[in-house]
Amino acid sequence: MILKGKKGLIVGVANNKSIAYGIAKACKEQGAELCFTFLNESLEKRVRPIAEELGSERVYELDVSKKEHFEKLIADLQKDVGKLDFVVHSVAFAPREALDGDFIDTSKEAFNVAMEISVFSFIELSRYVLPLLNPGASILTLTYMGSVKHVAHYNVMGVAKAALESSVRYLAFELGRQNIRVNAISAGPIRTLAASGIGDFRTILRWNEINSPLRKNVTIEEVGNAGMYLLSPLASGVTGEIHYVDAGYHIMGMCATEDIDGKVSILWDENRDKE
Repeated sequence: MILKGKKGLIVGVANNKSIAYGIAKACKEQGAELCFTFLNESLEKRVRPIAEELGSERVYELDVSKKEHFEKLIADLQKDVGKLDFVVHSVAFAPREALDGDFIDTSKEAFNVAMEISVFSFIELSRYVLPLLNPGASILTLTYMGSVKHVAHYNVMGVAKAALESSVRYLAFELGRQNIRVNAISAGPIRTLAASGIGDFRTILRWNEINSPLRKNVTIEEVGNAGMYLLSPLASGVTGEIHYVDAGYHIMGMCATEDIDGKVSILWDENRDKE
């Protein structure tokens, strides 16, 4: 198994439908030993059963907005685990009002919250775990195509993800000196808890399915396998990458069409969309 004997920290798994769960499961299947974090008491009830399912009793509290949580997490990991071989950062948040309406109306408060939780937490997590990382270790975060292109209702999160992707590149350069790799996965739309806050998400799913080259939406298993690869020694020469796992949607320059009786028609079945 590719990750046999490797130890990893999964930050931000919410439930068994989340992308972080898909990555954790793929890593476990390849022999990794896992540790998990939870945000608060409510989410702890969801995370502990997932940890148990994946053979782990190591579950720690982490609110990424609290310095003392980072300090305690590192102390506990040092005592319980010692060293780590990989870290998964799956944390993002923006106030609901910042995902509705026009981007130009984003408040300073909402902007700062989105940047702190979705971007700075990645930088801070990387800094705190650095002393625990073995040479050859890998750090992975999750992004979305709304970072580089306009996506309806994504608004301030698009700007946050753009900053996150830039952070990947800067961290990849700096941590590369210590033989530590930093990458991101840009997954296609998936029905997750985080996605539930995005308006018209059902339409986004359908549009991606129709217009991606593979004519489908990706699953957490597919993203999980890609994540496992980037975290494993198989990707020892890969760093600073934004790796798309979206059935190829990001390569499209226009919507998919077909020729019907000599006329170009957009591939959109209104009746199917109402199912």
